[in-house]
Amino acid sequence: MTTEQTQTLLAMVAVLGMFVLLVLPSVIGIVHDRRIDRQIREAQERDRSEAQKSSSRSTVPSTATWYADGRRSKKLVSS
Repeated sequence: MTTEQTQTLLAMVAVLGMFVLLVLPSVIGIVHDRRIDRQIREAQERDRSEAQKSSSRSTVPSTATWYADGRRSKKLVSS
C-alpha cells in the first residue's frame, strides 16, 4: 500500500467517523421516541381494557367529586 492510498483510506475513515458522530444523536432520538410511543400506546390499550371491564360495574362518585361539583355550582351562582 502506498502513502497516497494510506492517506486516502485514513481520510475515508475520518469522513465516515464524522458522519457517524453527526447521525448517531438523531438515531438515538428516533429510537427513544419510538419506545415512548410504544409505551403510550400500551398504556392506552391497558386503560381501554380496564375501562371495558369496569364499565359493567356501577360507579358511585367519590366524596372529592361530589365536593368539587358543589363548589363549581356555588361559583356559578355567586358570579
